[in-house]
Amino acid sequence: MITGASRGVGAAVARALAPTHDLLLGGRDRDALEGMRAELPGAARPWPVELTAVTEADVAGIDRLDVLVHSAGVVTLGRIGETPAEVWRRTLEVNVVAVAELTRLLLPALRAAGGHVVLVNSGAGQRANPNWASYAASKFALRAFADALRLEEPGLRVTTVYPGRVDTDMQRGVRAQEKGDYQPEKYLRADSVARAVLAAVTASPDAHVTEITVRPSAGPAN
Repeated sequence: MITGASRGVGAAVARALAPTHDLLLGGRDRDALEGMRAELPGAARPWPVELTAVTEADVAGIDRLDVLVHSAGVVTLGRIGETPAEVWRRTLEVNVVAVAELTRLLLPALRAAGGHVVLVNSGAGQRANPNWASYAASKFALRAFADALRLEEPGLRVTTVYPGRVDTDMQRGVRAQEKGDYQPEKYLRADSVARAVLAAVTASPDAHVTEITVRPSAGPAN
C-alpha cells in the first residue's frame, strides 16, 4: 500500500514497486488513482480514502500486507507568530496522526506478513529552519513515531527516508510560498527517492535499513 500514490514521490514509488508487488494506491482523487493504475505494468487497484478519517471498514479484507509506504503529506510555511492553530492542527493531523492511525489499523496485516513500513520524511525532520516550524514539528514527530514503532514491533522492518527538495507539484507550491524561483535541475527527481525506497524494501532478509538520507547533488538541502 502506498499513500499519496497519485503524484509526486508516491507515484514514483508505485512505479518502482509495480514490477514486483501487487499495489493498493492510496489517495483522495479516484480519477487520478485510476489513471495511475492504468499506467502500471503489474496488478494495482485504487484505494480512494480520506486519510484523516480512515476507519476499520476502509482496511477490511486486508489480511496480509508486505509493505506500507506513507508518502502523503501537506506543508504550509509561515513564521510562528503568524501561523494560526488551524495550520498546526491540519499539518499534524495529515502528517502524523493519519500515519499513526493507518499504521495501527494495518498492524495485524503487517504482522501476518512480517512486513515493512516506510515513512517518507524530509530534511525538515532532521533540522528545523525559519518559517518551517509546523512542518518540521510534524516531521520530527514522524521520526519519533518510526523509532518507537521499530522498537515496539521487532517483527517488522521500519525505514525512514529523508529526502531533500524533490521536483514535484508539492515543491512548486513550497517555492510559491517562499516566493522563490523554481529550479528543478537543483532538486532530486521523484524516481531517485523511489529508488531509495526500493533499496530498503528489497534489502536481503538479514538487513534492516532503518534510515536513508538522500540529498540533491546541487541546490538547497531542505
